[in-house]
Amino acid sequence: MKPERALYEDGDAPARARERALADIAAGRTVRHEQVAEWLKTWGTPDEKPMPSEWLK
Repeated sequence: MKPERALYEDGDAPARARERALADIAAGRTVRHEQVAEWLKTWGTPDEKPMPSEWLK
């Protein structure tokens, strides 16, 4: 039986991801919860919306 692959092959990956997230917050690169919630309400509906591209800037 093949062993399962580790969630993080690189043990430092979670720490680096956290540092990137904190830097994004400090730089103001965030999206308000209410905006995300409204977008998520469209999922699985005939009016499903793509993620706004400005959220990736």
